[in-house]
Amino acid sequence: MRDWPLWTLRTPALCYWLVIDALALAVISYVIASSAPPTPSEIGRFAAIAGTAGAVIIGSSIYSHRLRETERNPWAAHLCYLTAGICALPPNLLVLLLFGPALHCVLAQRPEAYRWIFTLSATALAVFGTRYLVGWHHPTSEIAMMVLGATIVLVVRAGLIALGLKLRRPEATFEQNVGEPIDAVLGVVAVSIGGLMGCVAAANPVHALIAGPPMALLERAAQLPQWRRSAQRDAKTGLSNAVHWDSRARYELTKANEQARSSAVMLLDLDHFKRVNDEVGHLAGDAALSAIALLLRGTVRGGDLVGRFGGEEFVVLLPEATPEVAEAVAERMRKAVAALRVPTMATDGHPHELHGLTVSIGVATTSRFGYELPDLLVAADAALLSAKAYGRNLVSMA
Repeated sequence: MRDWPLWTLRTPALCYWLVIDALALAVISYVIASSAPPTPSEIGRFAAIAGTAGAVIIGSSIYSHRLRETERNPWAAHLCYLTAGICALPPNLLVLLLFGPALHCVLAQRPEAYRWIFTLSATALAVFGTRYLVGWHHPTSEIAMMVLGATIVLVVRAGLIALGLKLRRPEATFEQNVGEPIDAVLGVVAVSIGGLMGCVAAANPVHALIAGPPMALLERAAQLPQWRRSAQRDAKTGLSNAVHWDSRARYELTKANEQARSSAVMLLDLDHFKRVNDEVGHLAGDAALSAIALLLRGTVRGGDLVGRFGGEEFVVLLPEATPEVAEAVAERMRKAVAALRVPTMATDGHPHELHGLTVSIGVATTSRFGYELPDLLVAADAALLSAKAYGRNLVSMA
């Protein structure tokens, strides 16, 4: 148990995650112990809802596997049929619906199972909290209460999870914790389809099958933000890749030009990084790149764009930065990298701490080279080469 990844969480995050897990377990235990056996009609509703959801998720999974797509997270489909369960099922059968996301975690063999369990626990608390609001034994079908219930399940679930992620990584952005606007829209669609499915199932369980096609479409649409983020991010560091950074940088420079705001571009290259790969191993090199990426995100100002250009080279756009500000930020980065210590594993299998890493930085500003990104990158690259030539571990202004 001491080797579980769960124990690597920061203490506030660990305590919060364990409390959420414990509360969810307590609520589920209470529901199972206090609920009466379901009636045949309630079992029929459960079969209709669970069968429709299972067919959609399994069918979509098979389709994704045939297309060799990346690992999916059917969170929208789970939210959809759980909402249907809130409207149409007794609490003990609602517990059985929660086995859907739990089973997905087991079958997918997710590397961070503890995170999936935390998400499932937060979802369970939101679901049963909403059920209590709309009626524990006989949920209401009044439209105002249904809208309020849908809002509660979305907000409580998102809030519980976002707080846990923030405690886990305080430097994470709001978007990384809560998601993009499209995620909120998909959540609204999911609870809307789920509410309709639940109302139909309460009247005639067989009619719940008509929710299958819109749920299948929702399940596919919910993957689009994930695929887009994957296409925009560098796999090893989580930073913007070169293509995505280039697009965002050009947009920001265009705005800066229109508003006559000074900006700067920095190129950073790790010094003698090949030695790390050769002497300690490529896994240690990857750990160093990830650590430096995290450091850069925490060192730049809010609104600065950090990306990885490939290899051991990083790039940063500093909007609204005078030459003096850009040089100060670059110096802060250089000193932070020099002080960095990265725990990793050597090729012999023994723990190893990387230290003594240094970085050379070239800086180009719009006040000298204009607002065209290629011109700024050429000037920053020339300054970077100058820093390398003068002994490395330096900041050079173009």
